[in-house]
Amino acid sequence: MDLLDFDAQDLYFEREDSAEVQSLIRLAAELYGQQGAELPLLQAYLRAPESLNVLVALNRFYYYQHRLTEALLISEKALDIIRGGLTLPDDWRQMDRQTITEAPAEQLTRIRLYLFTLKSIGFLNMRLNNLVLSRSIFEKLTELDAKDRIGAQGLLELVINRQAEA
Repeated sequence: MDLLDFDAQDLYFEREDSAEVQSLIRLAAELYGQQGAELPLLQAYLRAPESLNVLVALNRFYYYQHRLTEALLISEKALDIIRGGLTLPDDWRQMDRQTITEAPAEQLTRIRLYLFTLKSIGFLNMRLNNLVLSRSIFEKLTELDAKDRIGAQGLLELVINRQAEA
């Protein structure tokens, strides 16, 4: 299955949060680079802990602040939320191509988001030098995505090279 060959639907960023949550995200963006930019994001999270818009904003904030452990926690939370509406196993290690090919067409956008979020988790683990876990994530993604639409093959090679150097 080609992970780009479908009609995109149910895009997370098309789901609007409350006006208050949107305002808090905008405020955080305006304050970025200044003390206090994190607080509006945390307030948004407390008001909408299941919002992927909020989680993506928090993830980006932590990543660009080089707070990789916090970014990883947010990515893991997002993965759980994304999986919640899908017919996927609880553990990504149990996924196989059949899981994806047999998924209803209306779930494919969220499955792609799930796979990209898993890639993010692999990348953050790689940056945190958790190479064994990172490698297993990238191996799973390359197994699921034969055409490398998710882009995990290059990251897998990078992890293998880093492990060989260690």
